[in-house]
Amino acid sequence: MGSEALLTAITTALTEDKAEDMVEIDLRGKTSIGDYMVICSGRSSRQVTSMADKLAEKLKQDYGRTSRIEGKDTGDWVLIDTGDVIVHIFRPEVRDFYQLEKMWMPPARQVGAG
Repeated sequence: MGSEALLTAITTALTEDKAEDMVEIDLRGKTSIGDYMVICSGRSSRQVTSMADKLAEKLKQDYGRTSRIEGKDTGDWVLIDTGDVIVHIFRPEVRDFYQLEKMWMPPARQVGAG
């Protein structure tokens, strides 16, 4: 499965789980950590953790992809590393604090820009 197909599977699964404010960032040519980054929010720690668990399980069951997961204990910010696609699921307040989009997105695509 290519990184584009993996990205589509991830964003579809997160949309089905009611992820909010989802952003896809193309990392190709910018870094070697992966081809894409997905950033989204969940309304609560419980939803953030649930989305992360369900996504990791779906990727394993449907695509044979094992993911590394960090931050699930608190549910404020969960990172799911699939190799080609890095997924960040935040509670909104934590996402606002870290502002990962500002680090990785061109200014024209940032929320509230221009």
